[in-house]
Parts: sequence; C-alpha cells; structure tokens
Amino acid sequence: MLYLLFEWIERTFAPPGFQVFQFSTVRAGLAAGTALLVALFAGKKMIRALRTRQIGETIREGEDAGAVSHAHKAGTPTMGGVILLLALAVGVLLWGDLTNAYVWVALGATLWMGAFGFADDYIKVVKKNKEGIAPKVKLAGQLSLGVLVALLIVFVLPDDGHSDTFTSLPFVPDGGIDYDFLSPLVGTEVGWIIYIPVITFILTGVSNAVNLTDGLDGLTAGTAAFATLALIGMTYITGNANLSAFVNDIYLPGTGELVIFGAALSAACFGFLWYNGHPAQVFMGDTGSLALGAAIGTLAILIKKELYLPVVGAIFFAETLSVIIQTVWFKYTRKRYGEGRRVFRMAPLHHHYEALGVHESKIVIRFWIVTALLSILAMFLFRIR
Repeated sequence: MLYLLFEWIERTFAPPGFQVFQFSTVRAGLAAGTALLVALFAGKKMIRALRTRQIGETIREGEDAGAVSHAHKAGTPTMGGVILLLALAVGVLLWGDLTNAYVWVALGATLWMGAFGFADDYIKVVKKNKEGIAPKVKLAGQLSLGVLVALLIVFVLPDDGHSDTFTSLPFVPDGGIDYDFLSPLVGTEVGWIIYIPVITFILTGVSNAVNLTDGLDGLTAGTAAFATLALIGMTYITGNANLSAFVNDIYLPGTGELVIFGAALSAACFGFLWYNGHPAQVFMGDTGSLALGAAIGTLAILIKKELYLPVVGAIFFAETLSVIIQTVWFKYTRKRYGEGRRVFRMAPLHHHYEALGVHESKIVIRFWIVTALLSILAMFLFRIR
C-alpha cells in the first residue's frame, strides 16, 4: 500500500528521492525491516495473550515414555505461527506491488495453509481435542492448494514468453526442462496434464516436510529463514532480464516482485526466532509450519525453481525421509519377524539425535549450518549449465 502511495506521489508531483521506491531491492529491505519489527513487537504481546488464555502446548500420551522426553515443554504457548503470518502479511502489503499477481498467489497460498494449521491448533489447544482436524481434511487443503497454484500458473498468470510448464534445472545447456515432452507425440500441448500433478505433489510434500521438522526450539524457523535466503537470490536473478541472461536462466517478468515476499518471509522467521529459540517462549504450531511449507514451496514453484528444493530444503526432506524409512521398515519387520524393528532411535531425524544424547541446541545449530551451506551450493548449481 505504501509503495502504491509513494508511486502515485512520485508520478504526480515528482519530488526528489521518491524514485528509489521503484527498486525492488530497496522495498525488499523495507519489507524485511517491517516484518522483523512486527514479529518482535507484536510477538511479545501475542505471547502474553496466549499465556493469559492458557493456550499452551500439550504432550501426547506416551510421548515421555520413549527415548526423549519433552515433558518440560508442556504449557509453552503455541499457535505462535500467527506472529509469522502477521509479520509477513504486513511487510508484503505495505511494500509490495499489490497489482502484481505473483505476490497475491504467494501470499494467498501461505495464508491458505496457515488457516488449516490454525484450525488444527485451535481444535487441539482450545477445544482440548488432541486429534486436531482430520488428516483427510488437512490433506485436502494441501492438494487443493497445489492444484489451484498449478492452474493459476498455467491458465491465469501473465504470459512470459516461455512455456508455462518449463522449469529450471542445473547441468542442462538450455537452462531447464519442459514437462510438455509428450506434445510432439500427440500433436498438441499436454504438459499441463503432467505439470498439475507434479506441482501438487511438490507443494503437498514441502508443506508436510516443514510440518514434520517442527519439533525442536528454533529448528523450523531458522531452517526456513536460511532456505528462503537462497530462494530470494534466485528470485532476484529470475526477475532481472540481464542477470537471468548472464546465468543462462529463464527470465520471468514480474517475478522480481517476489523478492519483497521472500525478504518479508525470511525476516519474519528471524523475528520469530527471538522468542522461539531455546528455551522457546512460544511454538509456531501447525499455524506456522504448514504456512511456511506452503510459502517456500509456492515461491520456488512461481520462479520455476521447484527442482532445487531438495537441495535448498534438504533438512526438510531428510526429516520426511527418516519418517518414511522408519515406518516402512517397522511394518515390514513386524510382518516378517513378528516384531517391529527401527532404523532410527526415533523419527523424525532430529529426535534420533536427541535420543543419542546430542543437546537440542546443538542439533538445531548444526541443521541451520547444513541448510546455509546447501543454500550456497544451490546458488552455485544455479550458475552451472
């Protein structure tokens, strides 16, 4: 809103200095600063309100009986993801170009999954129903979001001169691949038939992966913040004609405005860490974790970098893979030997290291470092053709 106001002032009265707001880098810095301040100041008041209403974390029955006990975290205020969403929304709405369709898709996708997460947290901590919303309802929200985002990209978002089903990929001479590889055989464009299920699968997977990672103080917020920094760099290059040509990557006019969204998202995560770092004063809950997954996944998809997510978000995928391996192996050995066996002490992966005796803070910091290094690697791969 402020950007549109300043643009009108500059266009109407041409005062000196207002031209600076045309640059996305300037507004990205302002959006980041705004999101950070909102998270810091609104977070304190929101935590106090959550405590007053006794909206605290509960420990599932039997959770303490395993190798790791989190009983000491019972009662810590949860649903803190509202802080993240508020900080992100204020930063984007104030400094983003609200006439840009990409901004609304990214923000809408984040708030969509945030709403499902909020409903889940509300049922658990307010209604005291530990089951939350039905898994089918949560999955329906993720699948519907994936389908909607894919449809918007293919049929609604502005034509950028490239195939809607094209995506970037390292080590490829022409900069990427097209999902529409069957069109020469059938004589018409059918890439969307493949693209929509792929995008839906990716967005659902990322949302669930981030949700599974949310188990230690500061783990999800910090990892998401570092992963988003890499996506901000990719977004800036993708939305800049000269830089995208220099690295031989696809140029998508209009996506440069997503730098503001990414900057606000990363700053909101860092601001939330002020209260979520060990020992946590507040947990983000599903309100934050599902929304963060949707935000990161949608941002990568909109700039055609979804195939970089296994590198940028390697921690999220490792956490998910550990759960899949643990579940499959346990069921297989129980069926074959009559007794379920485990690959990890506990799953997801961060609990495995906890069970080995590694301190929570050390696990979190090491996961942050791994994410930061892999984000640098992703930017390096981004340049290789």
